[in-house]
Amino acid sequence: MEQLRRLSRRPALAPAPPGAVSLAMGEPDFPTPPSVTEAAVAALRAGSTHYADQKGLEQLRSALASRLPVRPGRAWTADDVVVTHGATAALAAVVLAMIGPGDRVVVPEPAYSLYADLVVLAGGTVDFVPLAPDLHWDLDALAEALPGAAMMIFSNPSNPTGIVHSRQELETLGKLLEGSEVLVVSDEAYHRLVYPGHELTSALEIASLRERTVYVQTFSKTYAMTGWRVGYLAGPREVVDAAAHVHRTHNGSLNTAVQHAALAALDLPDDTVHAMVDIYRQRRDLVVSHLSGVPGVHLVPPEGAFYGFLRYDRGPDSVTVARELAEREVIVRAGAEYGPSGEGHVRISFAAGEEDLWIGLERIAGYFARTRP
Repeated sequence: MEQLRRLSRRPALAPAPPGAVSLAMGEPDFPTPPSVTEAAVAALRAGSTHYADQKGLEQLRSALASRLPVRPGRAWTADDVVVTHGATAALAAVVLAMIGPGDRVVVPEPAYSLYADLVVLAGGTVDFVPLAPDLHWDLDALAEALPGAAMMIFSNPSNPTGIVHSRQELETLGKLLEGSEVLVVSDEAYHRLVYPGHELTSALEIASLRERTVYVQTFSKTYAMTGWRVGYLAGPREVVDAAAHVHRTHNGSLNTAVQHAALAALDLPDDTVHAMVDIYRQRRDLVVSHLSGVPGVHLVPPEGAFYGFLRYDRGPDSVTVARELAEREVIVRAGAEYGPSGEGHVRISFAAGEEDLWIGLERIAGYFARTRP
């Protein structure tokens, strides 16, 4: 824990103080769809108040398995899936199950800061690999880093950059890993949040990656269910079994009624999700248009998720920028939280409501206009 405290850049976030707006949280401002809440209430009233299978309700695991990308030669089954306490617990379970002291884990960065923290907690070594200038993978740098690694972890679409890694990138990664034993952990929490002109390819769709990939997913972002804490993982059976053992030891089984709510979420019509994605797209466009004219500030337009990763030309370190923006009553995340290459950036979330987003963007634009040398 001393090492984790020393190395971790993850802040303990709290609600924005009165008068301030928060663009820091990856928290959809939409309510959970009513039918999902009603399913949980109905399950409670029907007596679903006891322990569930420690891998998750078989009905839910079967439903999740049926929605995974087709695996030629062997269909996915409930035994290939573990339901977890959010994607956080899924990531923790696979890292703690598969990584030990001295193991090296490749993390293309800037990246979600939890990945590095979990590797440190497991006793492994984080090998950060900077992204290319367009925030896609630097495949030459990955080719140098991957030999001898135990694992590679990434998110797609990416938190914090909003980039959607293409089929071509994933296929190239598969070629780089040929003949190796590197385990791939693909965190696809934002898989439904992809904007026009871009298309998500799951790592499980890539033949050269399929048998070495642990797929991590959550209900939080797609269905506005952050507080329900429902995630899951799927992948090679021996890895899934090991992760399941860690999860049952450390977390235990997930709330039974909540799993019935998750089943109801899977039955939601596509239009429910599409409506939320369309609003995120409008907010994305607002962010891009509002910040594009700010001198010294640069933004690669987000391709997915609901984050903008702003680079600024000159100024103090990102922790100082985030603190000074907080003093101006807008909360953002310091880019340094996401790895060495994140310095000189701040991350904003446009999952916030439109009024807060407008106010926050005005304050951010005003800050950089005033502080520009």
